[in-house]
Amino acid sequence: MTVAHQAARPARADSIFFPGMALALAAVVFAGFAPTWFLRGYIRPSIPLEPLSPLIMVHGTAFTLWVALFIAQTSLVAANRRDIHRKLGWWGAGLAIAMLILGWTAAANSLRHGFTPLPSISPAAFFAVPAISLAVFAPLVLLGVLNRKRPAAHKRYMLMSTISLLLPAVARIFLPTHIPPLLAGFAVADIFVLAMLVYDFVQLGKVHRATWVGTAILIASEPGRIMLSQTQWWQAFANSLV
Repeated sequence: MTVAHQAARPARADSIFFPGMALALAAVVFAGFAPTWFLRGYIRPSIPLEPLSPLIMVHGTAFTLWVALFIAQTSLVAANRRDIHRKLGWWGAGLAIAMLILGWTAAANSLRHGFTPLPSISPAAFFAVPAISLAVFAPLVLLGVLNRKRPAAHKRYMLMSTISLLLPAVARIFLPTHIPPLLAGFAVADIFVLAMLVYDFVQLGKVHRATWVGTAILIASEPGRIMLSQTQWWQAFANSLV
């Protein structure tokens, strides 16, 4: 029984890497949303503030819970408490569905009110940013759920799904600078992706298939949302929602 128990424990490197990545992601999210959400009223924001309507408050709470849950889940696996991890997993799946609904509703609401954090980008064009982010988040979470009995794939898909949420936070960090916030957001997200690729290569001698799939989805979405936002049919679609 002792041998079986030891064999069931996650690799020591995984127990350090994945919780570490979760904490790093949380730090970026906190830094980005501190002026407008976490420390609202205490830090002067660099972008116009949306009113904290009930929708925005619920939306912000749900996405904050996701980051907190990801930290908890990676820590539980590192502590070999998969029993609690599995129980929380189904709550996480439900939370992901709620995030998709709330994310779309909040983005559409901002579009209808003509909100855009970048004066150079129209509300219709900016709407592509959160819309595509949700379109990336959804399949990565779904792949994570479908691979829940394959721990190596599961944890990689869930990490990639959380990385996909970074763009709004990072963009807010770089808004006061001369660096294009969208490009900065892509670059920071890609740093996390690169860390996953390097980790796989060092630990496995190759890149895990789930990492390749997640990387392909994330990287393809970056130029995709910029090109999509400029098309006439997207502008027409966004304006129809208004």
